[in-house]
Amino acid sequence: MITPLSQDEARALLAETKLGRLGCIHAGGPYVVPVNYVFDSGNIYVHSLPGRKLAALRANPKTCLQVDEITDAYRWRSVIAFGNYEDVTDQAERDRAVRLLLARFPKLTPVESVPVHDGQSSVKVFRIHIEEITGVGEK
Repeated sequence: MITPLSQDEARALLAETKLGRLGCIHAGGPYVVPVNYVFDSGNIYVHSLPGRKLAALRANPKTCLQVDEITDAYRWRSVIAFGNYEDVTDQAERDRAVRLLLARFPKLTPVESVPVHDGQSSVKVFRIHIEEITGVGEK
């Protein structure tokens, strides 16, 4: 039977999972892309190179992130976090977000980790400020 997850269960799944699907609107239609992320203090932190995803989020900051845990067809949980895209421009917050990302993903390739860490490249760090989290599961 499919049942709602409690807020604690939904937040725990969001915190445990490393890969999510970011949903946004691009050119008037849906656009979904997988992202690595960190959930911390009510925000989801992501890093990205410029491209379609960032252009879409800047044009319409309403976004969501969907994560799931699937054991089999009858045992699974799924969470969607809804919120707003925001560039992380404050250097202290950016440094903190980068530390969290590198701690969670220590094997990021140099293309991903070095430019983010040195602050000299076009790699952007952004957050989704979460407004609502919903979740369901089946046991």
